[in-house]
Amino acid sequence: MKNIFKFIYACLIISFASCDDAIDIDQPGRLGADNAFQSVTDLQSGLLGSYNFLDTTFEIGWTSAMTDECYRGRDNGGQNTNEQNFNINSSNGYANGIWSSYYGAIGMANRVIEASASIDRNEDPVAFDNIVGQAHAIRAFSHFGILTWFSTDYTDDNALAGLLLTSVPDDIFAQIPRSTNAEFYAQIASDLDGAESLITGSSGVTFMGTDFINALRARMHAYKGDYATAASYAQLVLDSKPVSDAAQFTAMFNDADFTEVIFSLERSIGDSYDGQGTAGGGWAGSLYAFIDATEQGGPFMEMSRSVYNILAGTSDVRLSRSLNVGESIIDPGYETNDNFINDDVLLVYKYPGGTQPLLNDLKVFRSTEMHMILAEAAADAGDYAQAGALVNALRGLRTASALDIPTNEADAFGMILDERRIEFLFEGHRWVDLKRLGDRGNRAMDRDSRECSFLADCTLSNSDFRYTLPIPVSELTANDVVQNPGY
Repeated sequence: MKNIFKFIYACLIISFASCDDAIDIDQPGRLGADNAFQSVTDLQSGLLGSYNFLDTTFEIGWTSAMTDECYRGRDNGGQNTNEQNFNINSSNGYANGIWSSYYGAIGMANRVIEASASIDRNEDPVAFDNIVGQAHAIRAFSHFGILTWFSTDYTDDNALAGLLLTSVPDDIFAQIPRSTNAEFYAQIASDLDGAESLITGSSGVTFMGTDFINALRARMHAYKGDYATAASYAQLVLDSKPVSDAAQFTAMFNDADFTEVIFSLERSIGDSYDGQGTAGGGWAGSLYAFIDATEQGGPFMEMSRSVYNILAGTSDVRLSRSLNVGESIIDPGYETNDNFINDDVLLVYKYPGGTQPLLNDLKVFRSTEMHMILAEAAADAGDYAQAGALVNALRGLRTASALDIPTNEADAFGMILDERRIEFLFEGHRWVDLKRLGDRGNRAMDRDSRECSFLADCTLSNSDFRYTLPIPVSELTANDVVQNPGY
């Protein structure tokens, strides 16, 4: 996914190619779609351009700042102040980043799909099919990302999602209304079916293959509340991608083990995301520190005490994977220390970087999510013992002690939410999990009370309008769409 900026710039020109300006001048040298895509190799370049738009750091950063994962760090200079205080509007940078990333990927995927009609498939049939199939998979994933972050209710088919784009607009000034969840779900399912019919094999972890397709299906149906279908797809993935053990889990976040990685976004030196300190632009580690994940590395967002207090004193491998234990400064008297922000330094360590500090691949789908979907499905079906057994099986793999088996729905979903909180810490799941399961599990945002004393509010109701992102002001300005409630 490297060295494709020239192609992306060319494709940006393509996006304007069908638009006549006020005096109908055809600029010399303007690159049309027919010239940009002339071979299977060109399609592959376009596909890489679509992949390159995908970036989950905005989701990770938003979730860390908005929920109970993080509190402002010792070297914070105002970063995430609005998010920490729940002061959100349509100018929010995270909302804009998520919207732009997914629609950038959708736009490029549409160009690849449309251009494929004019390419000779016989040039390389297997490569051709895989390219077009992955373009459909990217479009499905991106549309589901928009639905996830901008729909008010995943289980309501009539709720509005975003703009459903399945072609390259002839008129870049066209007014496109928001479509419903039902319309989004139907298109996503269609794209995934198309992808499945074209893609050969699993395609590794940095390209979308059959495991990715089934993982996305499992997540989508779980969010919809269709757990029987979600469980069937989750099990298909687990049959080929087992959950990692403690050592593999630790190595995974050093980009050294891929046992349970279904799909990740590669981040490496020299790629288009290579930029020190660009929080929210490809470097997950730079969402928390300026230089590196050490005590002297400029920590501006740190692990919340509410999370640390859950893991402190346990043998759970997720503590040392999420917190730089050796470099952190633990103040046992933080609750009565007015200067605890300087004396209690809890360093985020999920993205320490390898060859470059703070630069790691972004894990989008892991087998553990599929395992936890099975637990959700069991709880939804009333099999609370099975739900608890699945959670405890994961805890065993993470060298954590077993918990009591739940006996009712609230306890079962509460147990699942508690486990997901620490398993997917700093991976962009917590905000979505509270939105979709918080009430069923009798759980809400759980910020530390001492940290809350310096914030405007301590928690949000799971039904609060801020559990849906605002449509960005840039979209509202260009397109007459309905804004989400509350903004």
